[in-house]
Amino acid sequence: MHSLVQELENTTIADGVPETQLDGAAATEAGPAATTGEVVKKKNKKKKAAAAAPVNGEAEPEKEEKEETSKDANAEDDDDEDDDEEEAVASGTATAGAKKKKKKKTNKKKKKIQTEPPTIPLSVLFPSKIYPEGELCEYKDDNLWRTTDEEKRAVERQNSDQYNDVRRASEVHRQVRQYARRNIKPGMTMTEICEMIENGTRTLVEANGFESGIAFPTGCSLNHCAAHYTPNAGDKIVLQYGDVCKIDFGVHVNGRIIDSAFTLTFDPVYDNLLAAVKDATNTGIREAGIDVRLGDIGAAIQEVMESYEVEIGGKTYQVKPIRNLTGHSIDLYKIHGTKAVPIVNNGDPTKMEEGEYFAIETFGSTGRGIVRYDMETSHYARAYDIPKIPIRLPRAKALFETINREFGTLPFCRRYLDRVGEDKYLLALKSLCDSGHVEGYPPLVDIKGSFTAQYEHTLVLRPTRKEVLSRGDDY
Repeated sequence: MHSLVQELENTTIADGVPETQLDGAAATEAGPAATTGEVVKKKNKKKKAAAAAPVNGEAEPEKEEKEETSKDANAEDDDDEDDDEEEAVASGTATAGAKKKKKKKTNKKKKKIQTEPPTIPLSVLFPSKIYPEGELCEYKDDNLWRTTDEEKRAVERQNSDQYNDVRRASEVHRQVRQYARRNIKPGMTMTEICEMIENGTRTLVEANGFESGIAFPTGCSLNHCAAHYTPNAGDKIVLQYGDVCKIDFGVHVNGRIIDSAFTLTFDPVYDNLLAAVKDATNTGIREAGIDVRLGDIGAAIQEVMESYEVEIGGKTYQVKPIRNLTGHSIDLYKIHGTKAVPIVNNGDPTKMEEGEYFAIETFGSTGRGIVRYDMETSHYARAYDIPKIPIRLPRAKALFETINREFGTLPFCRRYLDRVGEDKYLLALKSLCDSGHVEGYPPLVDIKGSFTAQYEHTLVLRPTRKEVLSRGDDY
């Protein structure tokens, strides 16, 4: 928009406007007591000012086109303000020298965006402390009435704090894993991969003992190793282009645990293996529900997974479910609850119940479809039911106190003991395992040369509907 001074200068006698009218316009700004001579002087001063510098906050005439382009790129609020000023000038309510009103700055706070790597705690990103729901799924058949039942809705409202805690853990998992999926590359050591994930988790969840933190060690099992491998101190294994890497990590808030896993590959030859396991996991999620038999879920998972084939190295393999691995229920501060969700048809008549949390996880293999213990143990957990056998070795007793204080019933690994300052503890740790106070969970492997994949989500069977808590845009 042109300023009024520029409009007056562009108006000539040839246009039929007497110069005395221009003088009169200038006199209006000078005030009713101004003389004709004073008006002329002011007018001349304004002409010089217009030639030398911006007038009334506007750009110089030769920069006018750039100014207009800049205005077009601004918000529509600028246009509205300009229109108001033009109307004021046209109606005579604004004086020729009136300065353009400055646009009022709004105090709207911009929504914070997570950094790369993730360093902003979730409570900062969500100042309301209300965290996003997962994927909501209606129950099937006879349980459809639950969706609108007022009594069931009331029960959910009573559990809102519990759901909000586990949703916070879910959102931490989503943000950390999405960063990890973008940045894990061949050539990284397995220790670097685990520390990337664990550092992000601690930061985003604002780790604080049993209030919030890591739920269990980060699994990064490779190829024929299906589960329970995380590097111990000194591990030099490096991720290769041809590896199939299962990333399995957990987050907890007030003991409510999110357990979710995915598989990373870089060679497209494994695409069908991953597709089979992802489809099987989603089938298990779809079939899960209140009063559903666990064996029926396993049968549906097995049927889907075995319908896939994968060609690797010129040889075709049927994708097999690993029959001695299962999903599981999740209890408060207890990653493995009392119920197992099979991935084959084992005929288990046990039913899922309202209010329960489940990790639906499936494993597919190009090998035998059965795993066994092998390699060096890295995962441990204090026994849920501590035996009454006294701990005789003083070093073992001190280590057990550390485990109770730092982890409780949450699983841990040797790197976590190193992190809290423990050293020279291997003999004491073995003593605790031998006495039953601590349980070791060695890596689980299929036959060498085979490849295994895993996908996993945590869901809760709410009274009105099923919520897949850890669902994200990635899987």
